[in-house]
Amino acid sequence: MMKPDYSIIIPAYNEEELLPRTLESVRKAMGGVNGYTGEVIVTDNNSEDRTAEVAEQFGARVIFEEVRQIARSRNSGAKESEGKFLIFLDADTVLPREVLERTLETLSSGDYVGGGALPAFDSPQGRAADILMGTWRVISKTFRYAAGSYVFCLREAFESVGGFDERFYASEEIHLSRALKKWGRRRKLKMTILREEVFTSPRKLEWYSMWQLLGSILVFVVKPWSITRREGCQMWYERPELGAAKKKNE
Repeated sequence: MMKPDYSIIIPAYNEEELLPRTLESVRKAMGGVNGYTGEVIVTDNNSEDRTAEVAEQFGARVIFEEVRQIARSRNSGAKESEGKFLIFLDADTVLPREVLERTLETLSSGDYVGGGALPAFDSPQGRAADILMGTWRVISKTFRYAAGSYVFCLREAFESVGGFDERFYASEEIHLSRALKKWGRRRKLKMTILREEVFTSPRKLEWYSMWQLLGSILVFVVKPWSITRREGCQMWYERPELGAAKKKNE
């Protein structure tokens, strides 16, 4: 049996609510791109809900990773994958066909080591959120840092740099982007950020205030070592109670 050309890897912890939308977008995108074969892997990161069952219903291959860490979850999925191109997609992010098509064309060209796509919220969030997202998009395009919602690369490069750095509980996509750029430069391969957009959930803006989000970013700037500890990345690993989130938005 021939190996697939690409693997889409989705880390997921308690994602039964948004995962169906993501997997439906993946199914449509894969069905709309000709000339390539692909597979979908969902890493169930020790979920307490129906995440694994939902993934299987959509035909994804499910693997289990007990340790709750985003970098480790992505790496576990990559180890089980077979594609020569690796695509990492967040469980709350919609993948348009155009993005998948451009990704495969980019990696097939022989000129690129990897890259990402521009993230956008899937619904209007107001001026402050637009400024926050716009700031990241400028940083992403300027330094060619892929957003965690969508990262792609050559398997050879991913394995050579050691995958996502499991010392970090957040910003692991930035560290991977740097490693891929360095690996690519030696081989005259470029890192790129596609013009096309992926659409991601604004749920952190629903769970936390803008000041809380900005405060967490400031902590990373002042205390960069905090990203090596789970307790320093609570907004990435803890979800507020539904009642608390509603009260915050009232």
